[in-house]
Amino acid sequence: MPTSSTTPVPEPIPEAVELLIARGIPEHVLDAEIAAFEAAYNIGLCRSPKNREALAHNLHVWAKNNKIVAAHNPGLIVRLGGAR
Repeated sequence: MPTSSTTPVPEPIPEAVELLIARGIPEHVLDAEIAAFEAAYNIGLCRSPKNREALAHNLHVWAKNNKIVAAHNPGLIVRLGGAR
């Protein structure tokens, strides 16, 4: 069932495949990808005007970590609203 939410939804992948992928990516890039994903999720939660500071912080964290990820492989960046 499709949702209208802008939060990214991870696709489950087998653990063996995940380990093979992770071995070829530097640890700091994996950490940045996880941080960008968490920030993208939190951005979806910051919808009210009361959460402007949290929204600004999460946008900063998301952009900073996506920059690290994109320097390694632009195809790995975390997009808002899920995969496209």
